[in-house]
Amino acid sequence: MSLDCAFRGELFQTVETANGAWVFVALPTDRADEILELETRRSGFGSVRVTARIGSSEWQTSIFPSKEYGTYLLPVKKSVRVQEMIDSGDTVEVTIRVEI
Repeated sequence: MSLDCAFRGELFQTVETANGAWVFVALPTDRADEILELETRRSGFGSVRVTARIGSSEWQTSIFPSKEYGTYLLPVKKSVRVQEMIDSGDTVEVTIRVEI
C-alpha cells in the first residue's frame, strides 16, 4: 500500500557549503499532515523514505521534517535539476510516493 502526494512548490537553496548548496522543495502542510498520520517506518531525525518524481526524473530519497518550515522538505539532487533544467526559484510539479 502507498500514498501518492502531488503538489507544486518553489525550489529553494540553503546556505552554501564547501560541497555546494542543498536545494529543497517544501511540502504543503496539509500533505505533510497526511504523511504524519501514516504508520510509516521513520528513520533518523524523523525522515520518511519516498520515491520522488519531477518531470521525467524519478529517484529514491527521504523527506525530512523541518521545524523552521513547519513541514517536510524534499531534497532535489543536482542530477535531477540538470536533467529537468530547473534551479532555485523555479516552481515545479512534484509527486512523491510514501510506501506504507
